[in-house]
Amino acid sequence: MKLQNKSIIVTGASRGLGRAMAQVCATEGARVVCAALPNDLDLLEVLVAGIQKAGGEAVAVACDISKMSDLERLVQKAVESYGVIDGVINNAGVNYAKPFVNVTEQEWEHVLSVDLKGAFFLTQLCVRQMLRQTPVRGSIVQIASVHTHASLAGAAPYDAAKCGVVGFSKAAAVELAPQGIRVNILSPGLCRTEIWKDIVAAAPSEQACLDYWQANIPAGKLIEPDEIARCCVFLLSDDSACITGANLMADHGMTSLLVSRDPHASKADDGKGN
Repeated sequence: MKLQNKSIIVTGASRGLGRAMAQVCATEGARVVCAALPNDLDLLEVLVAGIQKAGGEAVAVACDISKMSDLERLVQKAVESYGVIDGVINNAGVNYAKPFVNVTEQEWEHVLSVDLKGAFFLTQLCVRQMLRQTPVRGSIVQIASVHTHASLAGAAPYDAAKCGVVGFSKAAAVELAPQGIRVNILSPGLCRTEIWKDIVAAAPSEQACLDYWQANIPAGKLIEPDEIARCCVFLLSDDSACITGANLMADHGMTSLLVSRDPHASKADDGKGN
């Protein structure tokens, strides 16, 4: 098991990617601290019960990551439960799909307070704990997005927040590398989560939606939550011991595609030029 007896915090663990991350980390031997908003505590408790039934270790913590007092309580609970913090997956996040000119100050502050401020200060609090541990160690995974490479219309606050996460994480990675604490960013592409359901709901049909996105994803398929979770396991484990400050695109090639897939086969170039 790649995470045997490691204590790992996972935020946004009640559903989607976070739920898969918590489950996969547990199957790899981690003791998982599952955090999500207070309104999702019942979902967290079901998750924890499932992990425990399968022979794993987990605890549930209600936490609004935009609030410093909640972050402090989360870190305290992790240490009380398992003695140390070995890793963190900063997964919790929010977004508004809205034209740039219509974004309100309240919407801007909400996205930035969760996606950037929350990730920054949970990272800081966990690093302080890691520096107190003997030996000093730790791996932090920030869940960003392919939006840190390129953008879509209507995502300005989200993109600002996620690019900010990349910026502070690289700075932290450089600063903490001599102490043996690693900080990396994982940027998923389009995943089969609640976000996909919202995209389908806005499309003429699920098939039309799928056809469009398959034309824009070289692998021609969505990413499953477990696939992202296993990328996190790699970054948390000793298998990635030489990796820090990286932004890994987990996107089935989406950010490497110049234009969408041709609807027809292009004529072969004979090499003669113009």
